[in-house]
Amino acid sequence: MKPLPTLLGLLVATATLSGCASIVSKSNWPVTFHSNPSGANISIVNKRGVEVYSGSTPATMKLKSGAGFFSKESYTVTYKLDGYDMKKVNLECKVNGWYIGNVLIGGLIGFLIVDPATGAMYKLEKDFMEESLVQSSAATTMAAPDQPSLKILTKNDLPADWAKHLVPVK
Repeated sequence: MKPLPTLLGLLVATATLSGCASIVSKSNWPVTFHSNPSGANISIVNKRGVEVYSGSTPATMKLKSGAGFFSKESYTVTYKLDGYDMKKVNLECKVNGWYIGNVLIGGLIGFLIVDPATGAMYKLEKDFMEESLVQSSAATTMAAPDQPSLKILTKNDLPADWAKHLVPVK
């Protein structure tokens, strides 16, 4: 084998693998959101406070893992459903394993420029989020003002001035 073609092939391979995570991986990650019960409204806000998604569960969308040069993104997901307590959950990013490939292969450009600039050096921690919502205690004890409701009280629960209006039942 001739040394020049081998050396040229090695240089081409090194140049093309210089941004290992950018080539092998990605910087936008699909995430699926579920809630129990389903149909909850969700709002996803990034670390700058910008709402990047608003909709209802179940939902799947792609979220960016990078928030700028050498800066990972993070999200706050808010679940809301009438009759249930609002729930906020954080979704963080971690270092992508493919980013370490730059060190092993010798891709200094990928390690210091390409992967940090594209956000490919990070990966979302989860690709599936399912949250169980807790029924609101306020919803179980008090109906909305425009909704008819029935609340059963014992004699001891009644205000004192109501007691004079009670009629015995036989």
